[in-house]
Amino acid sequence: MSGILFVNSSPSKPSPSKPSSPSSSAASGLFDQSALSSLAQRLVEAAKRAGADAADAVAVRGVSQGVEVRDGRVEESERSEGDDVGLRVLVGQRQAVVSTNDVSGDGISKLAERAVAMAKVAPDDKYVGLADPSLLAREFADLDLLDRMVPSTAELERRAVEAEAAALAVKGVTRSGGASASSGIGGMVLVTSTGFHGSYLRSSQGISMTAISGEGTGMERDYDFTSAPHASDLAAPASVGRKAGERTVARANPRKVETCKVPVVFDPRVSGSLVGHLVGAVNGASIARKTSFLRDRMGEQLFARNIRIIDDPLRVRGLRSQTFDAEGVTVKKLAIIDEGVLTSWLLDTATARELGLVTTGHAHRGVSSSPSPGSYNLHMEAGEPSPAELIADIKQGFYVTDLIGSGVNGVTGDYSRGASGFWIENGEITYPVSEVTIAGHLLPIFKSMIPANNLEFRYGVNAPTVRIEGLTLGGR
Repeated sequence: MSGILFVNSSPSKPSPSKPSSPSSSAASGLFDQSALSSLAQRLVEAAKRAGADAADAVAVRGVSQGVEVRDGRVEESERSEGDDVGLRVLVGQRQAVVSTNDVSGDGISKLAERAVAMAKVAPDDKYVGLADPSLLAREFADLDLLDRMVPSTAELERRAVEAEAAALAVKGVTRSGGASASSGIGGMVLVTSTGFHGSYLRSSQGISMTAISGEGTGMERDYDFTSAPHASDLAAPASVGRKAGERTVARANPRKVETCKVPVVFDPRVSGSLVGHLVGAVNGASIARKTSFLRDRMGEQLFARNIRIIDDPLRVRGLRSQTFDAEGVTVKKLAIIDEGVLTSWLLDTATARELGLVTTGHAHRGVSSSPSPGSYNLHMEAGEPSPAELIADIKQGFYVTDLIGSGVNGVTGDYSRGASGFWIENGEITYPVSEVTIAGHLLPIFKSMIPANNLEFRYGVNAPTVRIEGLTLGGR
């Protein structure tokens, strides 16, 4: 968007510190956003006093701790914690954004005055402005996003050590690529001059493991991980390690294949990337800039009629769930693809105005940026066939487990990714394959897509096993 000036004063730079688990009183303080709410309110009031026609303020809390282990020993342990605030002011059709992590003394008034002065010299932008008050959220569902049991550093170390030990116990694993465990708390307070006042907190926890097999040029590696807001929803550390080890061993002694055109089946670990390419193309900013290959295809049948792709910000315990967007607008579950048909762009207020539409409640922002469209919890609904049934009739094909690079052109829809995985022969997964390229165009890819019945909600973008017809496999 044009007509925006940004400045960042004293940016927060979390640095490693001696790890420790917060005391109960300190932990409870992490969950208390009342001071941040008061600060955001005072920033908006100061902006109005300084001459802003409208303003909003965001205050963001970030707390994280993590442990990395290798060969049973802790290699690194970090903890960071900080609060940052951002103020957006509008003077007529001009706006400016400023941010800081220090508003002591008379800092609030100075920050507001500086923002207003900047806005007055910014170029006009007829699309900027706060969201329509009639669209603002008034009710906030309990999505159960916060685990109040903050794990200690010792507990994180235990999880990582257990994951690594399980991987090393798999026959064929020769060494550890490292295991890690982490936890964090992130949240936001938003206050607008139109009367909105909302906040949320969300916890995150994760465990990951990378295993290595073979030696020298025959070395292979693979990984597994688990993440969730609540510790009780994490996979067991031993399960994470064991899967990492088994995946690594399965990749041993990969073969090359000849260039050909074959059915390609995407493992759930990578099938969500196809949903991601769709969502990137329906982002309102890309549509407004005319840089999307889908810009003229609203209402068209892009997929088979049994395909639905959903963005759900209200999923209980979802990794990206929240009850309002970065402009305070009510969020809701949205079928971006319904019965195969493209039904909606992802819009914030500014891109919606530029396109002559209404925001879909997909605004995201940081403290030093203006709102822009983005997604929440994305998934493709499951189909009917099992993964085995999906590949049963494939005489020669490729099963993808890992993608490399980002060779997708959002303007043209051309698709080309480096990949590794396994060869399919007579309906069976056989030997590992590496160093190939899969290529095609996203429109026929979408059209031929067949989802299996094994959808699980593990990532921010989820899809079941997916079969695509007639992709070009670039081999030797």
